[in-house]
Amino acid sequence: MRDLSSNLLEWYDIHARPMPWRTPPTEKKAGVRPDPYRIWLSEVMLQQTTVAAVKDYFNRFTARWPTVADLAAAADGDVMGEWAGLGYYARARNLLKCARTITNEHGGVFPDDHATLLSLPGIGPYTAAAISSIAYDLRHVVVDGNVERVMARLYDIHTPLPAAKAELTAKAERLTPKLRTGDYAQAVMDLGATICTPKSPTCDICPWREPCKARKKGTALELPQKTPKKPKPVRHGTVYLGRRSDGAWLMERRPDKGLLGGMLGWPGSDWIDSDAPRPPGTPPTSADWKAVEGEVRHTFTHFHLLLSVMTAAVDSDEQLLFLGHNDFRPSDLPTVMRKAFDLIENKANLSLP
Repeated sequence: MRDLSSNLLEWYDIHARPMPWRTPPTEKKAGVRPDPYRIWLSEVMLQQTTVAAVKDYFNRFTARWPTVADLAAAADGDVMGEWAGLGYYARARNLLKCARTITNEHGGVFPDDHATLLSLPGIGPYTAAAISSIAYDLRHVVVDGNVERVMARLYDIHTPLPAAKAELTAKAERLTPKLRTGDYAQAVMDLGATICTPKSPTCDICPWREPCKARKKGTALELPQKTPKKPKPVRHGTVYLGRRSDGAWLMERRPDKGLLGGMLGWPGSDWIDSDAPRPPGTPPTSADWKAVEGEVRHTFTHFHLLLSVMTAAVDSDEQLLFLGHNDFRPSDLPTVMRKAFDLIENKANLSLP
C-alpha cells in the first residue's frame, strides 16, 4: 500500500493540476499552508459541478469576499446573485449559514476537528473529509466520482454503484497514507480526471499501470458499473415576464426551501408532471398577457422542465416586486429563468416597453 501511495505522490509532484484553490506541492514543501476557507468554498461549489464550471465562480467569489468573515457579512441577495447559474441553490444558502456560524461561533477560523466540521451547516461527510485532509493534512479518506472510478479499475470491482460505494471507500481508505494526506487525496482525484478518465483512459502513462487489475483483464472501460437510472419525468409550467413603462421588471423571490430557493425569478405557475391535468396558470397581475412563440427547456437532477412564456406591459402595484432597469442583471437569474429572458430577447416583435 505504501509503495502505491508513494508512487502516486511522486507523479502528483510533477503533474498536479493548477487550481485557483489549490496550494501546489512545491509551495507546500516550502511551508505554505492551504487556506481552509478556499478549500471549503471550492468543495461546496464542486458538489455536482465540474471544475471547468466552478473556476470562474470561485475567482469571482474570492475576489469579492476574500475571507470567510467577508462572506458572512455579505447580503443574501448579493451571494445568491453571484451563485446564479451554478445550480443546486441550497448550497449557496448553506454557504452563508456556514460562513456566519464560523465567524460568530468559531472566531472566523475553520475547525480542524472532523466532528466539529460535520456539525456546520451544509458540511456533510465528504466535505468534512476534504477540509480535514486537504486543509489540515489529517488522515480522512476523500472519495468522489473520480476516486470511485480509479478504485473500481485498480481492483477490478464489478459491483455496480451505488451498492459498491462502501467497498470502494474501504479500498481507498487502505491506500491513504499517514503523511501528505491532502496531497494524496488530490492526487487520486487528478489521476481520475486526467488519466483514468471514463471513456478514454490513457493507461500507458498511468503511474498505477502495473498493479491495475482492470488493465490486465481488459475490463477498464466497463468500470465502474452503475445501476441503470429510471427515465426522468417531464414537467410543464408557465412563467410571466412583465415590465412597467419605466423599464422595471416584475420579479419574485422564491421561498428559501425547494428548487431555486432564495433566488430571484419570474412569477409563474406550479410545475406539473406531463401526465397530470394541466390547470391554467394564474397571472401575477391583470394585464394583456400574450404567449411567446417557443418554450424554455431545462433539465434538473430529477426531471426535465418545459416552460411556456407569457409577456405583458404591466402597471405598478405595491403588492408586487419590481426590479428597476438599472438594477436588473440577467446574470443574477438562475439558468432556467435566464433562458426565459433570452427567449423574449430574441423575439423582435415583442411590444414590451
